[in-house]
Amino acid sequence: MKGTWFAAVRGYVWIKLIGGNPEVFLNAATAHKILLWNIAYSSDGSLTFGVLVPDFFRLRPLIRKSGGKIRILAKRGVPFQLARLSRRKTFAAGMLVFASLLFLLSTFVWQVRIEGETSIAEDQIYRAARAEGLHRFQWSFRIPDSTTLARKLAARLPDASWVGVEKKGTTVVITVVDSTKPELKTAQGPNDLLSVADAVITRVVAESGRPLVERHDRVRKGQVLITGWLGDEERKKAVVSKGKVMGLVWHEMKIVSPLVQHLKTYTGESKQRTYWMIGNRALQISGYGGEPYTESRTGSVIHPWRIGKWPLPFGILEERELEVRTVTEKLSASQAKEAGLRQAKAELLSRCGKDARITSEKILHEQTESGKVVLTVLYEVEQSIGVERPIVLTPAE
Repeated sequence: MKGTWFAAVRGYVWIKLIGGNPEVFLNAATAHKILLWNIAYSSDGSLTFGVLVPDFFRLRPLIRKSGGKIRILAKRGVPFQLARLSRRKTFAAGMLVFASLLFLLSTFVWQVRIEGETSIAEDQIYRAARAEGLHRFQWSFRIPDSTTLARKLAARLPDASWVGVEKKGTTVVITVVDSTKPELKTAQGPNDLLSVADAVITRVVAESGRPLVERHDRVRKGQVLITGWLGDEERKKAVVSKGKVMGLVWHEMKIVSPLVQHLKTYTGESKQRTYWMIGNRALQISGYGGEPYTESRTGSVIHPWRIGKWPLPFGILEERELEVRTVTEKLSASQAKEAGLRQAKAELLSRCGKDARITSEKILHEQTESGKVVLTVLYEVEQSIGVERPIVLTPAE
């Protein structure tokens, strides 16, 4: 029974029965159906137990019959708390005012936040929200429901394809998605496609224009691959050249890979700090002291207080700081070489375009010096080699 909500609401007392005949008392309590719990005998022969407040007043004739005396050890439960508060009227009034103020503050909008990747200026979104009655320190009950408010905001933001409104306690989140507009392409004049590097052609796909090269041809940097000129010398016309030309291009790279790498790892040591959150401010209430870590990473979780389903502008912030240390890892020459080659390939492919692929590699030079492996590598890469060059037309053409 001890600690249950029923006993706490009705109130209960801990009693010590001194002297008399405990067996007579217990038998009488059982006969009168009086509930006792946590009954224990002390070394001096006394009896301790717990009893509800209503049953306490029924015990007096039973105690007199047993010939003992009682001593109240503790009083617990709501009735006694209310009695204490009645003797502390100022404190009780303060608690009532605090609870009322807490409820009042929870009915305001404390923050309006905009989310989503949008090109619409935030000031324009805030102005539209204010025009619909949504702003900081507004009464929550004066704001329309989320569906209605989202529809009205979308009407005020013509460049938005969708607007969502979500109320999270005292914070209102507005999510804006831009409408998809067709890409405005500038008028493109006639042009040629030139080679960006010396290469051997592997594939030619001409959508418009006239290709001047074929597969297996060797071309020089700046050579025309697809021309925008159609027809002969007497009757010719300049058009826009479109197409894709793939070729094998050679890239010589110098790679320097250290034999010693420095990696960061967690040690397992951590510190826990707790803060009391009030709006956007935090007051630390635990986790003081201790020397700070030389290196660390910190993560935090916010637990807002709620009244029912309504979050309040108060809560608990738990912060955890994890110690980090730098670990030195020594590599063999072969391991450092492999690491350097992997990094060089990734950088080369990102530089040559999404369609690029490495067809072969050849190490021209390799040496180890000053704690580093130095490599000179020749890569053969199949990549797109076409680049546009506009055709300048004379008045006669």
